[in-house]
Amino acid sequence: MSKITTAKLRKFNVFMAALHAAQGLIVLVISKNFQLPVNGTYLQFNQLTQSLEPTTTKLFNMHFVWLIAGFFFLSAAAHLIIATVYNKTYNANLAKGINKARWIEYSISASTMIVAIAMLVGVYDASSLVMLFGLTALMNLLGLVMETHNQKTDTLNWLSYWLGCLAGAIPWVVIAFYMWLGAANGSKAPTFVYWIYVSIFIFFNCFAINMVLQYKKVGKWKDYMYGERAYIILSLVAKSLLAWQVFGGTLRP
Repeated sequence: MSKITTAKLRKFNVFMAALHAAQGLIVLVISKNFQLPVNGTYLQFNQLTQSLEPTTTKLFNMHFVWLIAGFFFLSAAAHLIIATVYNKTYNANLAKGINKARWIEYSISASTMIVAIAMLVGVYDASSLVMLFGLTALMNLLGLVMETHNQKTDTLNWLSYWLGCLAGAIPWVVIAFYMWLGAANGSKAPTFVYWIYVSIFIFFNCFAINMVLQYKKVGKWKDYMYGERAYIILSLVAKSLLAWQVFGGTLRP
């Protein structure tokens, strides 16, 4: 395999921007209008029982097609910016073993993906969705901390990596709990949701493995550019896999 150069990565980013944007547009054009509620819960005084009781109210409907198209368009914009106005800085950072733009984009797009998966298993509470989004964003921003901090140390410091893994694991535990709770009460999630859970969980873990291989300098990962390209491919595959599984299960006309 030929050496990965900044010029090749620039073209690769342009190509990936096109692939993400095209899929986002296709999803918008061919999907039906599938919606799920986003609710809020508050305490209301019951005059009959003379006690405070939890009350749920619908805040708005989430149009799923915009959730799915949204993370495609976010990635497309990030790849396009990296290949154009940010390219000089991007190349300089790659030479130092860091890509700040990657973690910022992931902190939004991956968090949006988690929200979509959570809603498919019945997480409709607005506060819970915000927390799941925030934990996934934190996981990715700790990846940025990992790369930034280790610019300044002679010995690798894995603290931010392990904290990121912890933050990233919590949403998956919450989603698994909702899946178990529904199944235990006779309302099992559709089969496609289980496939989404397993497949996207595996791919999210592949990002963490890719970082380990980069820092351990295993085989081809001795070249930071190889790991960078792996991140780009993983991002496309994970988003595509989630989008078209959701389309097949809920958005297909």
